[in-house]
Amino acid sequence: MPSAKLTLTALTGIKLVEPGDDLCAIAVAAFAANRIVPEPGDVLVVAQKIVSKAEGRYVDLTTVEPSERAIALAAEVDKDPRFVEVVLSESKRVVRHRPGLLIVEHRLGFVMANAGIDHSNLPTQTGGERVLLLPQNPDGSALALRTQLVDTVGTEISVIICDSFGRAWRKGTVGIALGAAGLPALIDMRGQPDLFGRELLVTETGFADEIAAAAGLLMGQADEAVPMVLVRGLGWSAPEEPAAALIRPAEHDLFR
Repeated sequence: MPSAKLTLTALTGIKLVEPGDDLCAIAVAAFAANRIVPEPGDVLVVAQKIVSKAEGRYVDLTTVEPSERAIALAAEVDKDPRFVEVVLSESKRVVRHRPGLLIVEHRLGFVMANAGIDHSNLPTQTGGERVLLLPQNPDGSALALRTQLVDTVGTEISVIICDSFGRAWRKGTVGIALGAAGLPALIDMRGQPDLFGRELLVTETGFADEIAAAAGLLMGQADEAVPMVLVRGLGWSAPEEPAAALIRPAEHDLFR
């Protein structure tokens, strides 16, 4: 049953994350600094960027040798061929492109701009030009962090790794779940009755995406520096599902 009250708390004062940093220790310190005692059912939403940084998912473009394919595509989309090469290396295929825009199917199944590779909010590096890739396995990263947190704080807390996505047919980006552990990322409501007793035939709820979008209101997408949000008051009875369950199979997609 949905809860009657939901609270979202931005965890402030978190340091800039570097490769090799312990995100569990950072989260526990943030709980203490923000006077939060984790409770069963809490969900910690973590920005993808700090997960990628902790995992060292950087690529220095000055070390990249673009292929002929990347050079040709870069000319069509007006992007750095080295950057396009990295995008292609993280992708299964190019879905759509035009000048200034490159939409691909990421190796993990996400359909997104530039394979989620980012330049923004990265510290400069002398003599280099770094970009940041998505985590190698977002669901695995979420599970590892959740396991550490549960062992450390002694409380069943769930974890979502979120990122900002654009959407077909809609302007603006919203938070979505790249990785999830400890909760049902997707809730299948088919077979349940509606308000008037009619059977639901197609309804599936993107539960983790809804949580990520709500957390995004506090995280922001510019210089807010809020990479963790604690969500309290949620309830669910569906079985645990990873965020990978949210990806629509290509054979069910009418628009690809």
